[in-house]
Amino acid sequence: MIRVILLGLVLIMSGCTSYMGSYQYRPSKVSKKYPSDVLADTPSTVKKKNGELTASMRPYTVFGKEYCPTVVSVGDTMTGRASWYGSDFHGKSTCNGEAYDMYAMTAAHKTLPMNTVVRVTNLENNQQTVVRINDRGPFVESRIIDLSFSAAKEIDLVAKGSTSVRLEVLGFEPSDAKSIDYKRMANGPKQEVLNSFAVQIGAFANIQGALETQKKYTPFHGYSAIIKDSQYNNAPLFRIWLRGFRSEAEARDFIAQGYFSGQFITRE
Repeated sequence: MIRVILLGLVLIMSGCTSYMGSYQYRPSKVSKKYPSDVLADTPSTVKKKNGELTASMRPYTVFGKEYCPTVVSVGDTMTGRASWYGSDFHGKSTCNGEAYDMYAMTAAHKTLPMNTVVRVTNLENNQQTVVRINDRGPFVESRIIDLSFSAAKEIDLVAKGSTSVRLEVLGFEPSDAKSIDYKRMANGPKQEVLNSFAVQIGAFANIQGALETQKKYTPFHGYSAIIKDSQYNNAPLFRIWLRGFRSEAEARDFIAQGYFSGQFITRE
């Protein structure tokens, strides 16, 4: 009999942390600063020369609801409240697989692509810091970013816990980046389209079970099933993803239909 590994176990491996700021921790270690900004300051467009939207940016309808694919461009700005997280999460996995380092210049954001680099301005004192997105959160209404301890320290946020901020997208680092390379970023892409969402519907210790499930659910309501090889406790784990979702909202609507138990959104 094929042994199915509980999806709850996989959620522990793959889930993003959700949290509020840790506001009392005050280590003495000095934060490391990045060099002065070299901005990639030419915003991209999502339109053709004749003004039409490119094919990948046209609105589309799924389950009777219209969606507009999300584009994040260099120069985009947004405002909201920032918080920070510290020692309680130090060393734990972030959403892109890195270990959270409270002394690194990183941050969590709900929707920005991983490795997006943003300038954060504290609107109460005009102090600034630059961070790389490597985690998801904060899952609190009106808060748009959770900073590492060192980044929060640079804008005098630690003692207060939260403050009003403005975010400005500076660029995008490669998926394997662990730090900010301003020269590389300036020569890199000027926009990212968030269109590579998937929904995990199962996980197996046995490849045969994964193959049978992939065959059963390809296609499924227009989506295709793929197998993602991984490891857990030094043993193989074969995860089944449905792919083809063109936005996070589309994937959420699919999950709301209740086709599978324990399903959750992931990024390819």
